[in-house]
Formats: sequence, C-alpha cells, structure tokens
Amino acid sequence: MNQLQEEALEEMKAAIYKWFEEQENRIDVEGLGKRTTLQVGIFNFVMLDYRPGRSKVDSSKSMGSAAGKKSMKVSPFTREQVMHEVQPMLAEIVREKLDKLAASPLIDYRFTFQGAFATTDGLVELTVLETVYVEKKRQLMEQIQSYIEKKLEKGTYPTKRLETFFLARHLLDPHLFPEPEAARTITLFDRIQELNKERRKVLAEHRRDIIRALTHWAENVFLPRYYDLTGSEYRINEYKIKPDAVLENQKGPNQPIDLLLYGAVMIIRYEPNFNKIKGQNFLELAKQLGSGKAARMLKEGSDSFSQEDVHLRHELVECKANDVFSLFTIVIRKEEALAYERAITFILFLLRKGFPKSYKIKLRSSVREYLPIKGLAKSDTHRFFANALAYSELHPLLEEYARETMVEFEWYEDTDDEKSVMPGSYAVFGLGLSGERYFPLVEDYMDIVDNEHQLVHDKFTAVFAETYGVTERSIPVLIACLLRCHDSLKLKIQPELENEDKLSLFVQHIEALSDDEAELALYPIWGEAKKLIALARKAQEPRKELLIRLLKAAGVA
Repeated sequence: MNQLQEEALEEMKAAIYKWFEEQENRIDVEGLGKRTTLQVGIFNFVMLDYRPGRSKVDSSKSMGSAAGKKSMKVSPFTREQVMHEVQPMLAEIVREKLDKLAASPLIDYRFTFQGAFATTDGLVELTVLETVYVEKKRQLMEQIQSYIEKKLEKGTYPTKRLETFFLARHLLDPHLFPEPEAARTITLFDRIQELNKERRKVLAEHRRDIIRALTHWAENVFLPRYYDLTGSEYRINEYKIKPDAVLENQKGPNQPIDLLLYGAVMIIRYEPNFNKIKGQNFLELAKQLGSGKAARMLKEGSDSFSQEDVHLRHELVECKANDVFSLFTIVIRKEEALAYERAITFILFLLRKGFPKSYKIKLRSSVREYLPIKGLAKSDTHRFFANALAYSELHPLLEEYARETMVEFEWYEDTDDEKSVMPGSYAVFGLGLSGERYFPLVEDYMDIVDNEHQLVHDKFTAVFAETYGVTERSIPVLIACLLRCHDSLKLKIQPELENEDKLSLFVQHIEALSDDEAELALYPIWGEAKKLIALARKAQEPRKELLIRLLKAAGVA
C-alpha cells in the first residue's frame, strides 16, 4: 500500500476502535442486557461509512444509503482494492475486537459488520464480517421456548411490551427459524393479544410490534423470494414478480404465505388509515402468486368475521361488509327509521369486533339528505348519516355509534384533503345541531379531532354559532370548538358579545384557559390582539374591564 492508502486504512481503523470503545464504556450495558431474557445482545449490525476525512461507524442501517457519495478528498482505493485488500484487513480488526466481547451483552447472537466505501469507481457496499455465536444462539433458543411455555401457553397475566418486541422478531428471524411454523406463530401472536386485551392502549402497542415484525419479514424475507422490488423509505415498494416464481405447496397448516395474509389483515384492521394500503398490497401480491385464499379475501373480506356477521338480509335493508377494502355496502329497500336502525346496528356490531374504523359506505337510497354545512364532501357516507339523522328516534343510537367510532388518525375513506373527516363526524355534527342534549358529545369530539389533518370542523363551528348564538350553554362548546379550529376561521359572534352579560360569561370561560389556549380561542373572533386592544381603549366601563381581562387571559396585557 502507498502512504495515502495506509493513512486511509488508519482512518477506518480509528473509526472502528472509537465505536467499540464508546460501547464498552457505556454505563448501562449490563442493565440493558438484563431487561428481558429474550435479549442476549444489544448490537447485531454495524456499518462503516468510509469517506476520506469523514469516516464513521454507526449501528443505524439507514446510514449507508448516502455513504461515499460526498467526500472531502478523493478516495485512494479502487473497487477491486476495497474488495480484495481492504475488506480482509478490516475483517481481522473487527474480529479481534469481537473476540473480546463474545460473552458481553453488547453483541447479539449474530453480528454483521457492513461497509460502504468511497472508491475511484464509485460507491462500494459489502459485508466486511459476519459471525454467529453458537452458544448465545443456543441460549436464546432455549429462552424463547421457556418464555413461550411459561408466559404464553401456561401464563394468564398480561405480558410486557418489550418481550413482544423481541419475541415477534425472533419468531420471524430466518437465522433462528429458517421456515417459520406459520400456524404456531399466528397462535402465539393471538395469545399475546388475548392476554393483553383488557388494556386497550397497551394492546395497541403489542399489536404495533407484531405488525412491524411481520412487515419486516414480508418485505425482507418472504416477498423477495418471488418478487424483485424497487422502492425507498419515502414511497411504497413496487414489486415485479420473478419469471420463475412458484408458490410452494399451499396445503397444510404451516405455509409461510399464511403469515403474509395474517400480517395483511393485522395492518388493515389495526394500523392508521394511511398505512392500510400496505396490507391490501400484501393480499394482491399473494393473489398474484396463486393464493386462492388471498383472492377470496380480496373479494369477500378476511376470515376475521363469519358470513353471518358480514351479510345482513332484511325486507327493509341489505348490508354487506368487506374489511379488506373497509367497505360497507348498504341498500335501503324502504325509507323508514327501522331500515337505518338495522344498518347502524350492523355497522356498530362489526366495529366492536375489530372492523376498520376508517371505512366508507356505498349507499343505494332514494333519499339524498345532506347536513346544512357547506364544505362537507357529498359522499355516500355523508348521505347515509344525514338520512338517518332525519329520524329523531335514532339519535341516541347515532350518539352510541359516534362515541364508538371517534378515533384520532382514522378517516372516512371516501373523503380526502381538505374534506377529510374523522369517523363519527357526520353523526356528531348532525346531533350537535339538533339540540343541546348533544353538546357534551361535540365537546368530546373536539378533544379527539386531529386538527392538523382536518379542516371541516371549522365549517361546523360557524354553523353551530349561527344556530345557538352565545349562551350560557353554548359558550363551553364554542370554546371547545375554537381550541381546535384554524386561523382561517372567522367566527361572527362579535355583535352578540356587545351584550355585557354574554361577554362576562365568555370572559369567565376564557380566563380558565392557559395563555396559549386563550389566544387561540380569541383569534377567530377578533383576529390579531391589536384589534382587541384598540376596542378595549375605546370601550366604556364595565365593557372596558371585560375586554382587558380577555387580553390578560391571552397574556397580552
């Protein structure tokens, strides 16, 4: 090697030593290694990013995507030199460091040292060293089996999320289980959910870890057997089936494709709306491979529900549900309250059994009612609930429906962009305009709504103010709405607040808010604070004092 190459190698060596030294000096190493018996090591992957003068080592798998593209200096190595000279030298250096850490909780049962190198021929990425610690692997396999037997098969108590995080990944790790037992793995995932079903938020976290493990396995292990894929972290993967792709024998309980279908259904049922397309895509890919089960699921829905659950026939109404496409098809044969009651009850029943809350309705009805709120999408889902709201006897059932389906980050699927609405919105808006009885429902809705991705509640707020004005009963609801509305809303209630009694009531509620909340609630009414300041200067007592109190509540005066 020439001097420049020797200096470059020393630079890489220094980066490697620095990383290992930093990890060995971590004060939490032993603690991390004892969090759960399902973790035998912390690191299983490290990458060297060699850019002359800027080399570093990191455990992030995303680091190498841009490695070697921007260097301070020209690399002294060719592609061939990196592959045949540099790689063996680095492998020895890394192996020497690893030998001292074989029993340490720093290193997992399997360890890969990857490299991304700037060369005179462009970027070169290769595996520098890959090793398996047989004893650690044996220990981990024993601990996995012990955990399954004690905590899942014989256990009756909720489990820890960290345990699910590791177990889900281990069960789908091809280096631990080259061919996963699909039926057993699915049974274990179901058991985890069963044990944690009483704690809704915790259950959602367990499901999230299971879904991530299934998604990683599908995209990195199973699908690459049959598809060539292109994609990035910024867009959905695109799959092109390989010419010789043939799905293995699909008979029997342990076919890997069953795990793909299980993961698809988990995504569709439990992931946020924006991610559900990935589950549908998995089913489409399985169908392309010749899976009859996937084809049936795409046509009729998943196997999560019985045929009796997803198909209602009645002389007044017929309802069908397909959870794969999050679709309710409703045919109203006779326009009367009982028809809509049956349909709403049908929807509620399935939602409570896990049907996706981000759904849409395909409606056949001779009635075309819409809520008196400009800016709402004139969709079938909107029309269904507007039609149902015409029957006052259904209002309690519609409130029950709304409270069941209001969930942040979920959306009716037949709206988008500025007309997107959270499930339950049409029922809440209609009920909120029907009478004061449903004011608490509107307040609860506003506490949940995602105002970063929804605008239409601004339109409702304006209509609500026009309908009820400023009263002792309406003020708390108006403020709940204003706290979720946007700067673009202009609420025309200033004339009513000329009444000192109404203004006094309004001030009392505003003073109960934080400075930021008060400022947020006042802006749609008066705009910038300087306008309210000008009004306060010109006002006579006692109105002057009330306006000053508003300014103080917003932290202005």
